[in-house]
Amino acid sequence: MTKLAALFAIASLALAGCEAPSKERRERWATTENTNVDINWDKVNKAYEQAEGPEDFERRVNEIYEGDELISVAVQDLEDGTQVVTGFFDKDTSGTVQDAEKIFTIRREITGEGAGQYQTSGYGHYAGYHSPMLSIVSGMVMGAMLSSALSPGYSPRYSQPYTTSAARHAELKNQRTQHRAANPTRYNKPKPSKTGRSYGGGGRSGGGRSGGRFGVRAAPGRVRPVRLTA
Repeated sequence: MTKLAALFAIASLALAGCEAPSKERRERWATTENTNVDINWDKVNKAYEQAEGPEDFERRVNEIYEGDELISVAVQDLEDGTQVVTGFFDKDTSGTVQDAEKIFTIRREITGEGAGQYQTSGYGHYAGYHSPMLSIVSGMVMGAMLSSALSPGYSPRYSQPYTTSAARHAELKNQRTQHRAANPTRYNKPKPSKTGRSYGGGGRSGGGRSGGRFGVRAAPGRVRPVRLTA
């Protein structure tokens, strides 16, 4: 009995040791941010064309994005007149862009007097997206963020990079909440039912059962073999 009790205690400790990491992994997975939400890139590009400035662009992008995370924006004008706009998940609210946090970049170039072009590229989960080179010309309907770059005597405005500040996060979330409340049919989509799954590849709905059967089922009307005895 003493040996049996000791063996039971050892088995219990071993089982507890196996369950703890598994539980920890489940909890970590449950709190992992969902960065796999689809993004409508046509709307993102249109938002860039129509934005009046970085603050307006970050508001528009967060209204387009249908996930729970907040998208921060960094805008920088380079010496050659190129502008780079980066969308990223600022998980540590540091206000700096980390490679692992990048969602997309928009690179705008001035190609001549009153003309330019830009291209949008995705990162991480969105790395498969690359827009064609999109043209911008004077006379297009666009916001000040782009139109100012095509104006005579343009000088870079964001040589000192603009980045969404941590103080802006609460305001952006509030704006997005109000936007979603005003557009309920877009954001309150019914989720597909997860009932009625079949397991094992042979299940059929009906009869109050879910899942497939295991083993061999006798065909209707088939006579079962009878063991003969001597």
